[in-house]
Amino acid sequence: MSIRDWPAAERPREKLLEQGPASLSDAELLAIFLRTGVSGRSAVDLARHLLNKFASLRALLEADQVSFSQELGLGPAKYAQLQAVLEMARRHLAERLRRDSALESPQAVRDYLKAQLRHELHEVFGCLFLDSKHRVLGFEALFRGSIDSASVYPRQVIKRALAHNAAALILCHNHPSGVAEPSQADRVLTRRLKEALALIDVRVLDHFIIGEGEPLSMAEYGWL
Repeated sequence: MSIRDWPAAERPREKLLEQGPASLSDAELLAIFLRTGVSGRSAVDLARHLLNKFASLRALLEADQVSFSQELGLGPAKYAQLQAVLEMARRHLAERLRRDSALESPQAVRDYLKAQLRHELHEVFGCLFLDSKHRVLGFEALFRGSIDSASVYPRQVIKRALAHNAAALILCHNHPSGVAEPSQADRVLTRRLKEALALIDVRVLDHFIIGEGEPLSMAEYGWL
């Protein structure tokens, strides 16, 4: 049966408009993105198949172009559309941060950093640069690879802080394993950067570790 033959309250698009996007399942949201199904499968059936194939919505959204495009009903055009949607979401989160003080919007900071780093397959270390009122000046991913006290150079962090004329910053890096618990190397690195940045009067407000679930704040645990 075509989706057009379903009761209006059960059609994903109509359901979204009536009840809001949060009321939809992953398959229903994906069906709206797909717009159409394939022979023998409605858009919702195709969405369910794809979620089962990739094991989760997140895995589908983070799939590379080759893996994504080889699935029936997808392709380069859909991949390009998806990347555009994801980038719009990241820019929307960035605009939310720029409007207010980062310290007044802790959830916005978490959401933004999670969007920036959670999909990375390797460790990435970045900085969120802030002005004297803790408004966001910019975000930069500065180091990639195995993140420890030896591979993150305070001199480069200081250089970028001065370039942004930052008064404070928030450090962040991801754990591809999904475990957000900080290692001893993470704590040593945080202490080294905090001491180095203090020499140029730039405060380190926090160090977030991005894994599965909510990012871990080292400041909240008293590790800063």
